[in-house]
Amino acid sequence: MKLKLFAAVALATPLIFASAVKAGNSQDLQRLLSTGECQRCNLVGVDLSGEHLIGADLRGANLSKANLSGANLEGADLTNANLKGANLSSSFLTNVNFKKANLNGVNMSRAHIFDSNVHGASMDNLNITDAEIYHTGIGIGGEDGAQVPDWD
Repeated sequence: MKLKLFAAVALATPLIFASAVKAGNSQDLQRLLSTGECQRCNLVGVDLSGEHLIGADLRGANLSKANLSGANLEGADLTNANLKGANLSSSFLTNVNFKKANLNGVNMSRAHIFDSNVHGASMDNLNITDAEIYHTGIGIGGEDGAQVPDWD
């Protein structure tokens, strides 16, 4: 009986670890976590919750439906990144470059968003409930024709 139980656990273990990646490209995920650089990577649906991605280079990366809740993205470059439907709740987004990023349907509830660049970003259905937003062109409503500043 013990041998059967051990065999079942041994067979199931790789499946448990494989499901942690969920989607995207596991090589791209490993590259991001080891080097902090992953331009134009396929990270669709990956779980990066609570990760320290300070200064990460994710220009042009596909992070749609990724879980970045509680992640620290301070100084990260997400220029032209696709974050459609991603979860960034309770994340730290200080000095993040979201220039021309797809932020449609992103959950930024309870996020800390300070001094970030959202020039040219698409922000339809962005959830910013209880988020702290300072010196960043994200808000509710606004004036017609208001300009979002760019870092360049």
